[in-house]
Amino acid sequence: MSSIPRPGHPYHMYDAIYAQPGALRLLTRGQGPTLAAAAVRIAEASSVWLAGVGSSWHAALAGELLFARIGKLGARARAVHAFDLVEYGPEPAGAVVAITHRGSNAHVTGALARARAAGAATVAVAGKGTEGPAGAEHVLRTVEQEASSCHTVSYTTAVAMLAALAAAVGHDDEAGRQLDAIPDQLAMLLGQESWEDLAERFGNRRRYWVVGGGPNTATAYEAALKLNEAAWLPAVGFACEQFLHGPWAALEPDDLVLLIAPPGPSHRRCLDVARVASAIGAPLVALIAEDDREIGALAAETIALPAVPELLSPITSIIPLQLLIYHLAIRAGANPDTMRADQAAHGRARAAAGA
Repeated sequence: MSSIPRPGHPYHMYDAIYAQPGALRLLTRGQGPTLAAAAVRIAEASSVWLAGVGSSWHAALAGELLFARIGKLGARARAVHAFDLVEYGPEPAGAVVAITHRGSNAHVTGALARARAAGAATVAVAGKGTEGPAGAEHVLRTVEQEASSCHTVSYTTAVAMLAALAAAVGHDDEAGRQLDAIPDQLAMLLGQESWEDLAERFGNRRRYWVVGGGPNTATAYEAALKLNEAAWLPAVGFACEQFLHGPWAALEPDDLVLLIAPPGPSHRRCLDVARVASAIGAPLVALIAEDDREIGALAAETIALPAVPELLSPITSIIPLQLLIYHLAIRAGANPDTMRADQAAHGRARAAAGA
């Protein structure tokens, strides 16, 4: 992708969002031998730690359930923030699966180095166009480096690669077939709403709350991060159960709740989140199955999600949120590609953060 800054819509983030169906179709092409070899190492490991930072940490969270269920690893699969794995342990015995788009994050490379020193298997899910990450025995590539600082296609392809790896570990051919169907479902999803109108309706809120459950806890965290990075808006992400145990007390009618609630075990508690938002008078945008009348009746707006298994739904559920966030950014006059690094104070802040 071009790294030349764009002064207006369509920004690079827009292109990356719409590139996702094609990127997913090509994701594992030519990587079958690496995928199979990595799956063998993971399947025989006593423990499997999935580690990342930022969006890659959210992908690791979604990956934990993919490896536990589809990969049939159960409690052997654990997601851990790469910083915590390096600075606080535990000893990364067994295997470490590190997720990193750029391949250069110090904590991700540190996690891989610790794992190699402990004799653990090491696998990386990384973007193309990078030499690293150093210390990985097997590297599975996702997409070229994004021109936008607000990573989108690199997130969905990382989650999809983890799903493909989990299916290989668990010898789950049905999950593989379901993954193959997702690009066409995404192509339909990308065109189903008037995103500019939605942004106009739900812009200028005091605070944005993003709530999901199970595998879509990761989606909630990721969408809140993108609201911060791309649209420069105050946003928080929660697991549905955590939201219902206190944070709702700070919800106000001039906020917006974005709820990710496909069919699955967390749907019942997501319905309770919708009831809380309704009782307080905060508008709700619900990402739900097309026939979900319970949550739909409480929502100011619904977005119909494709019918995919809940474990794979983070690949699809993030897409409409990316589009809404992009158009919220346009409405607010924010450049979603820069993370405000082109502004003096925020440029200094980015340098101070080491990001």
